Amino acid sequence: MLRRVLVVDDEPHIRTVLRGYLEADGFGVTEAADGEAALDALRVDPPDLVLLDVMLPGIDGLEVLKRLRTFSDTYVILVTARAEEVDKLVGLGVGADDYVTKPFSPREVTARVKAVLRRERSAHAGEDTVLRFDGLTVDLAGREVAVNGAPVALSSLEFDLLTALAGAPGRVFSRAQLLERVWGYDFYGDERVVDVHIRSLRARLGDEAGDPHLIATVRGAGYKFVGRRG
Repeated sequence: MLRRVLVVDDEPHIRTVLRGYLEADGFGVTEAADGEAALDALRVDPPDLVLLDVMLPGIDGLEVLKRLRTFSDTYVILVTARAEEVDKLVGLGVGADDYVTKPFSPREVTARVKAVLRRERSAHAGEDTVLRFDGLTVDLAGREVAVNGAPVALSSLEFDLLTALAGAPGRVFSRAQLLERVWGYDFYGDERVVDVHIRSLRARLGDEAGDPHLIATVRGAGYKFVGRRG
């Protein structure tokens, strides 16, 4: 089945380049030059994934994503012009599934698109699989998380990061291993993106880096899940 990508960017040459690479890899591609056009396209014929530039004329990318999440869980990769902006975006919990910074390699973008689309949201559908730890419940089939009985809203990527760690308690994962396991691609760039998402995940779970009861930092090695089975 042809997977479809909507490329949203106000720069025509960027849309053209991305279209060329994506179509060469077997994707169907549609384009939008601004937020209004993107929302119209998403409501009429939602694609499998949206490559969404943050800086758009009129309605910016974050507002587009906010409105999109009211009616669709379509995968979204945000494109930002500044690497440091990723920290802010992750912290805001805007609901993106991945982030790309400009300037980017079109090959890297297509690799990320493939990786995100490999994360089937309903991968555990039909399974009665629930991970229970002291104060934490992770419903793999429903993709729901609760802390002390209270629901916790996680992005798709945060959920996948948590399940990667919680699925192997006590195992130390390096940043590179988490990138491959969760992001799903060989990462060429700043591995600090893992730290940013771990920090955001801890905040949502009420965990503290200095006194962790769920996710511990292993200095010089990576991270491990330390929650006790419930």
